[in-house]
Amino acid sequence: MIAKTILFALVLGIAGVLIFAATKPDTFAVQRSAAIAAPPDKLFALINDLRTFNTWNPYTKKDANIKLTYSGPAAGPGARFDFAGNKEAGTGSIEVLQASAATQVAMQLVMVEPFPVNNRIEFTLAPQSNTSGAAPATQVTWAMRGDSPYFAKVMQVFFSMDKMVGKDFEAGLANLKTLAEAKTN
Repeated sequence: MIAKTILFALVLGIAGVLIFAATKPDTFAVQRSAAIAAPPDKLFALINDLRTFNTWNPYTKKDANIKLTYSGPAAGPGARFDFAGNKEAGTGSIEVLQASAATQVAMQLVMVEPFPVNNRIEFTLAPQSNTSGAAPATQVTWAMRGDSPYFAKVMQVFFSMDKMVGKDFEAGLANLKTLAEAKTN
């Protein structure tokens, strides 16, 4: 009798999670911003050139043995890199789709492992007004959005995508800030 009760409670719990997951949104969006004491054109160059991008990209830093293969132009639309790393870094590719000098870079992230994703990444660069005479500053926003298939919705019941990815974006923006401000000063 106790075993039946436990089994019934387990089935009911799983059904509850699956039903709750179905109520989650069909898309997700994560973004973080940071003020960086560097002009937009300097930051644009650090984002738009994928080899330079990977000097501060927190995802390539998650695996010291990650394999990166570059193709297309070095920067701008068509620039691409394929990556194959450990479970944290994953396997997939990033390609620059659009680049508007000193204002925006849009990329496509396609991952195969640890699970398939096809997300759009956007970096926006907004100059900040400066009346104090200090070095020019730029507000950099790193955003990602994509579809949430049912499996992702189930995962969102237990894990916050915003917190997981957001902490990586914060680390990446801190890396970018360190690099950009060292090159500016």
